[in-house]
Amino acid sequence: MIDGGSTLPRRQLGRYLRDGRNATGLTLEQVGTMMQWSKSKLSRIEKGEGGSALRELDIRELCRIYEFADEMTAAMVALAGQSDEKCWWHTFDDVIRKSLNMYVELESVATSLTIFRPDLVPGLFQTAEYARALDRIYFADESDEDLDRRVQLRIKRQSMIERRAQPVAVDMVLHESVLRTLVGSRKVMSGQLRHLADTSTRDNVTVRILPFQAGFPIGTPVGPYVILDFGTDANDKVGSPTVVYIEGCTGDMYLERDQDTRVYRAASHAIRQAALDAAASRILLRRTAKEFAV
Repeated sequence: MIDGGSTLPRRQLGRYLRDGRNATGLTLEQVGTMMQWSKSKLSRIEKGEGGSALRELDIRELCRIYEFADEMTAAMVALAGQSDEKCWWHTFDDVIRKSLNMYVELESVATSLTIFRPDLVPGLFQTAEYARALDRIYFADESDEDLDRRVQLRIKRQSMIERRAQPVAVDMVLHESVLRTLVGSRKVMSGQLRHLADTSTRDNVTVRILPFQAGFPIGTPVGPYVILDFGTDANDKVGSPTVVYIEGCTGDMYLERDQDTRVYRAASHAIRQAALDAAASRILLRRTAKEFAV
């Protein structure tokens, strides 16, 4: 059962259960009566608040009420079991990975993203051609139709940057190696870098390039990460805690502890200070795009 540890699994589980209840048109009172709970207990569970331990039996019963498919129910049970004091980790072969894309869920409700990529252009900024070139290698056994669907879903995610109402704010630093590493073809790279330059002109997007000559701003190599912030609620109180997302080949790590988020914010500050400013970065992006086009 969930009781203590990382808040992220509780928050995500609560969100899925709330969405399930709303989809069935049931009220807190109605579900509370079915579960022999108070309205306040169910509300706390849906908010991911501590103090409301949830047994696997309870989870399965809620999933039955909400008519979740077997796969979704298994994902909810697995999600409930993910709790650790230091971080939350789920592997690529975990049932959660198969059923839900947890990072995309978090990204969709974030108000701001702080991104560092020393290796490639992140999905939110990839062109269809760049994304397809990567996926064709990583998902080598999939059909062209499945690959096209993956690319379409990735491009659809980018609407959160372009929407008129409250677009997500993005502060991103890319290492210069991202600009020089060939993905797909020279034509694909040229289009990708032009797209980055064009997107960086948006008011809610800042793109900086960390040049080779900057070395290691914090004295050691730093892998890719995203800091997700979720803004404030209607009462101007901080909403969900900040999450640092770290992607790896064998699994994804989610850090929530204050000491962890402070480390990554400090790293972000040092990296930004060492990077080119936004204007100089845009010039470098366009110049490199022209080099690939030759």
